[in-house]
Amino acid sequence: MAQEAAEGLRVDQRHGKARVRVGRVWRQGLDGSHHFVEWNVSISLLSHCLSSYHRDDNSDIVATDTMKNTVYVKAKECEDRLSVEEFAILLGNHFCSFYPQVYTAVVNITEKPWERVCVDGKPHLHGFKLGSENHTVDATIQKSGALTLTSGVAGLALLKTTQSGFEKFVRDKYTILPDTRERMLATEVNASWRYSYESVASIPKKELYFNEKFMEVKKVLMDTFFGPPETGVYSPSVQRTLYLMGSAVLRRFPDVALIHLKMPNIHFLPVNLSTKENPSMVKFKDDVYLPTDEPHGSIEATLSRITSKM
Repeated sequence: MAQEAAEGLRVDQRHGKARVRVGRVWRQGLDGSHHFVEWNVSISLLSHCLSSYHRDDNSDIVATDTMKNTVYVKAKECEDRLSVEEFAILLGNHFCSFYPQVYTAVVNITEKPWERVCVDGKPHLHGFKLGSENHTVDATIQKSGALTLTSGVAGLALLKTTQSGFEKFVRDKYTILPDTRERMLATEVNASWRYSYESVASIPKKELYFNEKFMEVKKVLMDTFFGPPETGVYSPSVQRTLYLMGSAVLRRFPDVALIHLKMPNIHFLPVNLSTKENPSMVKFKDDVYLPTDEPHGSIEATLSRITSKM
């Protein structure tokens, strides 16, 4: 929030435009292929516009409708493909440089997972289907060029049917959950990782660098969750698996300063059905489950390098 004083009161304020939806097609593929993205953009500006609050003077306000229009103009001006991270930085840099009264821009974007389809084993030149997990970006850009950039994946649903347990936890008079070394493990990962780049000028110049990094981080998270394809890896708790996933990302990517993981424990409950006439109508043998999404366990943690600024 922008903090300013007026008439003996402190005012914390910001303003912006939320949920600006934009689709962008690039048609210049050498093979005739098209590329498509769909972004949901939210913008908050920290600016010196206190007069609008205490003097009925709107002369320093950047209209939120102008912010919306700017999203479409800047999308049009991007003749070459760019990552959602680059677009967020471009927008924030514009607002901080174009308007003297704006000193910080916060840009949040969610990219929908449109994926190119294959027909008869070949990638379609202009056909796409909607996938599952979203690519998220939070960028804070200051007039000085200082940058805080966080990318993420939201709604990454993962499940394994074995190699999971939970035992030797706290027991008291309220506990009925039995120990187990055999259960399903399912979660919907929401992960966000902050890059170490501290200025707009320091971000990599490689084309679509952040798109590549997003896919690589997601792969490390998934590979760590599942383990080797032939054997898997045992999970003694969601907490342990979360830690291994986050630490694997930090070891693999030097330009990731910290990672936050939120992993609900989505339960699949064993089904046992019986009647007087048929006491073992459905006897659970690690085969029939009742999927539930609430209530669910909620586990989250942030891992960072010791030298990283939280």
